[in-house]
Amino acid sequence: MNARPNDTPILRAEHFTKYLSGRKILDDCSISIYPGDVKVLIGPSGAGKSTFLQCINCLLEPDEGEIWLGDRKVDVRNTRELCELRQHVGMIFQDFNLFDHLSAEDNVALAPRKVRGMNKQEALKRAHAELRRVGLEDKARLYPAELSGGQKQRVAIARALAMDPTVLLLDEPTSALDPELVGEVLTVIRDLASHGMPMIMVTHQMEFAQAVATEILFMEQGRVIEQGSPDELLAPGSQTRTQDFCVRLHDLCGGEAAAQE
Repeated sequence: MNARPNDTPILRAEHFTKYLSGRKILDDCSISIYPGDVKVLIGPSGAGKSTFLQCINCLLEPDEGEIWLGDRKVDVRNTRELCELRQHVGMIFQDFNLFDHLSAEDNVALAPRKVRGMNKQEALKRAHAELRRVGLEDKARLYPAELSGGQKQRVAIARALAMDPTVLLLDEPTSALDPELVGEVLTVIRDLASHGMPMIMVTHQMEFAQAVATEILFMEQGRVIEQGSPDELLAPGSQTRTQDFCVRLHDLCGGEAAAQE
């Protein structure tokens, strides 16, 4: 990890530990996000990646550790501070989590109205701007049941962006999509990255991660065991645990693709 001694991270999680059902899921995990960072969490199933993201947004409260916004520690037991944290940290889930009874525009406008206090006209104007940003303004009046999986995920991204987040957390945003729909979501994420949106993303899309990540964190058994730039961790012959995992993942995906042909 490149040290930035003169900068304060915009968000940092320090020494997170989390137990679920008596089992340690996270073991002393830390991460710092600076402007423009795209940090990718990878590792085998059960490594704790999604739990780490949920603890950063306090959807799960860590049993140990601290979270900081800039130079201020957040008291996650204080309702006001917790709400402020969640306004700064947008969350994209793998299964979209849209409200089925609301149109795309109303899904995106809901939080600006309820949390930011925008009137309906202002919130819908903002919703259309964000739907335009993800290429879906023409689908604004459609309901989730009328959208493809890729379109639903892009609506979910627009919904998060409508709150002007400081950082986006993305938990395997393409894992619930058919293969032909993955590209449209990754294109939106790549565009956000190119415009400097700080992100922490769990993914198995390794070619994408290698192209956009400023840093990769490899997790195993609840710990971050390697971290560094893609060039450091994925260089041919680097013999890192990260590279070994990616080679195995590529071989597995290649085998599955061949079996389907």
